[in-house]
Amino acid sequence: MWPRMDGLRVLELGTPGELRTRLTALALSGEKTATAGLLALDYHAEGEEVEHVGEHLILAADTGGRAAEIEIVRVELTPFPAVTSEFAQAEGEGYRSTEDWRESHRRYWSAQGYEVGDSSTVVCLWFRVAPFPRQYMTTRAAEFAGVATLHGMCLCLWC
Repeated sequence: MWPRMDGLRVLELGTPGELRTRLTALALSGEKTATAGLLALDYHAEGEEVEHVGEHLILAADTGGRAAEIEIVRVELTPFPAVTSEFAQAEGEGYRSTEDWRESHRRYWSAQGYEVGDSSTVVCLWFRVAPFPRQYMTTRAAEFAGVATLHGMCLCLWC
């Protein structure tokens, strides 16, 4: 089961540490507007339902706190080999091709102990950062997003 915060499911991008920090920063900056999960590993094994359009989730900071609130704007369940270049680009991680995307994700999920095959179903999520009260924007999250802060207060246009 996924963690919950303020009654919402928590989305943790990547693994804790440098990867999560980088992916969260990309999401906060708007460069990353999509993410992928495996239906079997990230949903069925966790006892979770697939997100739905309009659902809000908490985007986790690497520290375990709240980096942002996101809104799901599109959901597609896709066989692993059929993930589109549109989706790969929306992930914002600089994939040069869908094959590049597949190789990277195959390595990532393999490191998690799951071997991806042609019949593996990928949950393709598109999201946007949703506005939220300024007290939730941490100085660290603002710095990663390239947002100015003053005395620990966020000066972004979202708050």
